[in-house]
Amino acid sequence: MLADFINAMAAKGRSSFSYKDIEKQMKSSSMAIKAALRRLQKKGAIAMPYRGFYVIVPPEYRALGSLPAEQFIPDLMNYLGEIYYVGLLSAAEYHGAAHQRSQIFQVVAAKSRRSVRCGKIKIDFIVRKNAAKIPTQNRNTPAGIIKISTPEATALDLIGYANHCGGINNVATVLAELAEKIDSKRLIAVAKLSPIAWVQRLGYLLDLIVKGDKTEDIAAYVKNKLPVRISLMPSNNIKGAKMDARWRVLINAKVEADI
Repeated sequence: MLADFINAMAAKGRSSFSYKDIEKQMKSSSMAIKAALRRLQKKGAIAMPYRGFYVIVPPEYRALGSLPAEQFIPDLMNYLGEIYYVGLLSAAEYHGAAHQRSQIFQVVAAKSRRSVRCGKIKIDFIVRKNAAKIPTQNRNTPAGIIKISTPEATALDLIGYANHCGGINNVATVLAELAEKIDSKRLIAVAKLSPIAWVQRLGYLLDLIVKGDKTEDIAAYVKNKLPVRISLMPSNNIKGAKMDARWRVLINAKVEADI
């Protein structure tokens, strides 16, 4: 029986499987396998976050309707054959800088992909073409290891994708908590992989909300780049905005970090 086979996988520590995995092991017809999978889905024993890819849902997660995202994202991205890392607010949470727990699990990948809903879990995919080059760290989960962006890479992604992070005020709030984990030398390495405008905005915000010398190195980097003036908030009007000379950022928004 399919249920017995899935239970055996779970007993060996497997938390996910593909339709092809089942097809290779079961002698039943395709129609019979699909019918059995649907029955198990209705019982809540398995869930399908992506077509052809299933997660095994233990009793303690049945109310959630899925495993937590961190427990199946590595397997899902491997199934899709894609480079990934957990980023933005989800990465900030791993670094202890989650001011408010995000209801959406954020994954950065090199290719565009639709959001995934599985039970009460929602996963958003953010595109960064050079995702494979962005520095990451490994973290342990009950289902294995997951890759998250380093504090420095997280900081720049928060700036670059502020619209995915609750806006600039929320970004500033998270940065205030993340700043102590940021290493100024490692920040330079990630800055070189990022648009200069992201670096300018990050430098301005760090100067605004953090005391110390976190920005000395990237300030020198920005100065050498001779960047054009950019607005703090790209969507806001710049009429009458004052310019921060150090970062060449037009201050067209008032930043209010909740710290």
